[in-house]
Amino acid sequence: MANVVLVIDMVRGFLEPGHNLYCGDEARKIVPNVLDLLKRETQAGSHVLFISDHHDPDDLEFQIFPVHCVKGTEEPNVIPELSQFVTGDNVVPKNRYSGFFNTDLERRLELLQPGKLVVCGVCTDICVMHTTSDARNRDYPVEVPAGCVASFDNEAHRWALEHLEKILGAKVL
Repeated sequence: MANVVLVIDMVRGFLEPGHNLYCGDEARKIVPNVLDLLKRETQAGSHVLFISDHHDPDDLEFQIFPVHCVKGTEEPNVIPELSQFVTGDNVVPKNRYSGFFNTDLERRLELLQPGKLVVCGVCTDICVMHTTSDARNRDYPVEVPAGCVASFDNEAHRWALEHLEKILGAKVL
C-alpha cells in the first residue's frame, strides 16, 4: 500500500522573499529536506499531493492575515525547487487552514487508499496542524518529519510539533 505525501503550502507566497506572508529565511531551510523526502517517497511508489493556498481577492481570511496567495497571481504556485513533482493534477487548491475543508482531498485519498500520510510544509502551527488534525479525525496514520516543516513563529512551531504528536497522535520523526 503506497503512502501519500501531503505537501502543505510550499508555494511562492510563503517561501519567497518579498511576499506578504513570507515565512522567513529559517523556513526556507526545509526546502532541501522536502526535496529529499519527495525523491525518496516517489522512488518508493508514494503519491504526492500539493495542498496550496488559493484565495479570492476578498477572502475573509484577510481579516486575520495580510492578503496572500490570491488566485491568478504567482503566489499560489509551488516553489520552483519542488516543481518537478507537480504533475498538473496533483495540486489541491484550498482557501482555509485545513487541506480537507471545501476541497476534494478526502475523495482523492479514498481513491488512493494510502497506508499512511506523510505531511510536510508550512506553517507547522497553522495549515500543517489543521490538515493533520483532520487526517487523524479520519483515522489516517500520519507522519510529520520535523525537518520538513516550519513556521514564521519558532515558538508556535515547537508547540505545534508537540501538539501534533501528543494530542493528535501523529508520529513526529
